[in-house]
Amino acid sequence: MTANTLFYIIIGIIIINFIVDKVLNTLNAKHFNDALPKDLQDVYDDAEYKKSQNYKATNYKFGLITSSFSILLTLGFLFFDGFEFVDNIARNYSDNPILIALIFFGIIMIGSDILTTPFSYYSTFVIEEKFGFNKTTVKTFFLDKIKGWLMMVLIGGGILALIIWFYQATGANFWLYAWGLVALFTLFMNMFYSKLIVPLFNKQTPLETGSLRDNISEYAQTVGFKLDKIFVIDGSKRSTKANAYFSGFGSEKRVTLYDTLINDLDDDEIVAVLAHEVGHYKKKHIIFNLFASILLTGLTLYILSLFISNPLLSNALGVDIPSFHIGLIAFGLLYSPISEITGLIMNVFSRKFEYQADDYAKNTYKAEPLITSLKKLSKNSLSNLTPHPAYVFMHYSHPTLLERIGNLRK
Repeated sequence: MTANTLFYIIIGIIIINFIVDKVLNTLNAKHFNDALPKDLQDVYDDAEYKKSQNYKATNYKFGLITSSFSILLTLGFLFFDGFEFVDNIARNYSDNPILIALIFFGIIMIGSDILTTPFSYYSTFVIEEKFGFNKTTVKTFFLDKIKGWLMMVLIGGGILALIIWFYQATGANFWLYAWGLVALFTLFMNMFYSKLIVPLFNKQTPLETGSLRDNISEYAQTVGFKLDKIFVIDGSKRSTKANAYFSGFGSEKRVTLYDTLINDLDDDEIVAVLAHEVGHYKKKHIIFNLFASILLTGLTLYILSLFISNPLLSNALGVDIPSFHIGLIAFGLLYSPISEITGLIMNVFSRKFEYQADDYAKNTYKAEPLITSLKKLSKNSLSNLTPHPAYVFMHYSHPTLLERIGNLRK
């Protein structure tokens, strides 16, 4: 195979991915105006349903613009040897392969983020504002950007530097050391993400004593689940949309409730949502997802190790001097179809796990408050209640609201 052939394979993958995505989005958009199924007719009144349809249509049209810009930028970068241009800039500053890679990825990633910031700004301050979701200030928006860049440089740069160092020191066996590093980092982040990272962006406070905390504690005791750490996060700082999540293990396990969730739901519904989250923990879904992620990372790194030394990867992107960082970009583009397949498989498991967590909540608490909470959360986020089955299969990590209600009422 020649570098030119590989180049056009990469172009083909990018274009096919784009076309498949657009076809799925178009199929999904054709269902925006479907009549609501009987079990969901109480979610929206007529005015709210029209608002949700408008919200979906607005995001669909905006998505066409952003994705078209993204693919044109990517294809332009490939056809006009953009990677070689950035690589030459990086090589002007250093001869060290690690520093060259860090400068290269810094330019690519921060440059890409700057180019897409106007779209992100429009989405937040025009679309989300128009439909009553946005609570983010301009100051918070740009502070989040800067914090994200700093984390990318410090954490992402640190991991990348170590992986390249492993490659220089051990050659083809680098994937084992890189896998160990990423596995340890993944475990660490699962344990301490809420304690170390979340406070950089949000304020967390322990749930105050009162009826809600008492009801949660009472439920936790009935299922033998020790839960001392219940936190409230100021999600309303950025959006009116609500959420709750479980994180950590052992002494670090905690439940985090968005303040918007507490405002939107009554105590009974919040306990039902927590029962669902406890179900994920009890059914070992969190551990499964963690180790599946680590195993997939190991597989990816192993496949990378088989090809990274081949100069064809760098040459395919128009770069004459073979290097780990250029090879990594080419590999990432070529690997995307496999990544899509593994993502689909993980989504199948995820949807199955959601049913299991719902069943746990139904059997250890009550089904009805979970149903009403799901309806309220869908209403308040103007969710799409009639998605196309193909779109659900390809993109949804959760079953549809109608499917979940049907399962809860069995």
